[in-house]
Amino acid sequence: MSMISAVANQKGGVGKTTTTVNVATAIAESGSRVLLIDLDPQGNATTGVGIDKNQVELTSYDLLMERVPLTQLRLHSSGAGVDLVPSNSDLTAAEVGLMNAQSGELRLKQMLEPVAGEYDYIFIDCPPSLNMLTLNALVAANRVLVPLQTEYYALEGLSSLIETVEQVRNSRNPGLEIDGIVRTMHDHRNRLGAEVSAQLLSHFGDSVYRTVIPRNVRVAEAPSHGLPVIAYDRHSRGAAAYAVLAEEMLKRHREQTT
Repeated sequence: MSMISAVANQKGGVGKTTTTVNVATAIAESGSRVLLIDLDPQGNATTGVGIDKNQVELTSYDLLMERVPLTQLRLHSSGAGVDLVPSNSDLTAAEVGLMNAQSGELRLKQMLEPVAGEYDYIFIDCPPSLNMLTLNALVAANRVLVPLQTEYYALEGLSSLIETVEQVRNSRNPGLEIDGIVRTMHDHRNRLGAEVSAQLLSHFGDSVYRTVIPRNVRVAEAPSHGLPVIAYDRHSRGAAAYAVLAEEMLKRHREQTT
């Protein structure tokens, strides 16, 4: 059975797409078959794995609204080693379209079902809001991965996301679980960051991944080169942290399935 992870946080600028791209790449390097679905109209996950979002003919909009089979629009990123369902600004129109469609929140789940068995891991990069696109991801997924910057407002936003996950679990997807919380863009010299990190561990315990992603200039540079940082500079602190996070994630999932 595929592990389908919606990577979500309604707050922007927390390293959500960077985490999606790099975890997907690192897990693909382990030998797993990985699909990355860009469900954010900004298309940053698409460009982050080296695909020009302005040149693609079919995107996740066509998957959701035109019901074009996923097999007809997926691309392969050689730099990241993953298959990709790309996105661009066309996807913005899907928000209204899905709201007006009958059972619009089920569309992604329906379109994934024929191909899910081809992959070990499917990662869905959600937009930074709790809208119909994110709802589609939560209904299609069996796990939610939450990147969280260790800053003052982090816990407030996390509470809203957890409430949404519980609502989706109760109404549409009883198998949905929080996979884990990843602390991102962490500055160990910042006392507030250390306090927020401690609060997360106190409140959520083992749900918080032990690996912490540091602030790192190479992580920030990599997307402009169309590469995950793991491919751009494997020896950087950021790349090393994402590689360790992927190992921790794989280990956690093996333990859960056995």
